[in-house]
Amino acid sequence: MGDTTTRTVRVARGEARGRLLDAAVDVIRAQGLSATTVDDLCAAAGVTKGAFFHHFESKEALAVAAAEHWGTTTAAVFADAAYHRETTAAGRVLAYVDLRAELIGGRPLAGSTCLAGTMVQEAYGSSPAVRDACGAAILGHARTLEADLAAALADAGNPPGVDAPSLARHMMAVVQGAFVVAKAADDPAVAVESLGHLRRYLALLFGVAPGPRS
Repeated sequence: MGDTTTRTVRVARGEARGRLLDAAVDVIRAQGLSATTVDDLCAAAGVTKGAFFHHFESKEALAVAAAEHWGTTTAAVFADAAYHRETTAAGRVLAYVDLRAELIGGRPLAGSTCLAGTMVQEAYGSSPAVRDACGAAILGHARTLEADLAAALADAGNPPGVDAPSLARHMMAVVQGAFVVAKAADDPAVAVESLGHLRRYLALLFGVAPGPRS
C-alpha cells in the first residue's frame, strides 16, 4: 500500500491536471457529462479526489477546462495535417473532409466523436460556461476553414447565397449531426456516410470532380 500511495501523490503533484483533462476526454465521450462523476474522473486519471479539487473547484470547472484542452489538442492535429499540402483550395477542403472520415474509420464511436459536441448537448441549458467553452472549440475550429473555403468559392465564381463563414458552420453542423445520428444507429459508418454526402455537395459547389471518395 505504501508504494501505491507514493505513486498517487507523485502523480497528483506533478501530472494530475493533465491526467484529469485527458481522462475527461475519454470518459465524458463514452458516458456523457451528466453521468460522469468526480470519482469516475479520478479513477480514470489515477489521482486522488484531493488532487482533483486542488486543480478544479467543481466538475463544471473541469468540463470547461476539458473543452479548452480539447480545442487546443485537436487544433494541433489539424494544423499539422496533410490536407494543407493540397495545391488548390477546393482540394484542401475536400481532403479535410476525407481526414474527418478517416479519423472515424472503424473505431468505436466513443473514441472518434467530439468532446465539445458531446458536452454541449447536455450543458446547453444548465451550464452557460460549459456551453460557451464548447462553442469556442467548435466555432473556433470552423474559423480555421474559412480561408480555404473563401478561396474555393472565389475560384468557383462565388456562387450566390453562400459565404465562407456560414459554409464553415454548416460543415461543423454536418460533422456534429453525423456523430449524433451514428450514435443513434450505433454505427460509425453512418457518420462516414454523412461526410461522403458533405464531400459531394462541396465538390458540386466548387465545380470540381468529386475525386476518389465519390
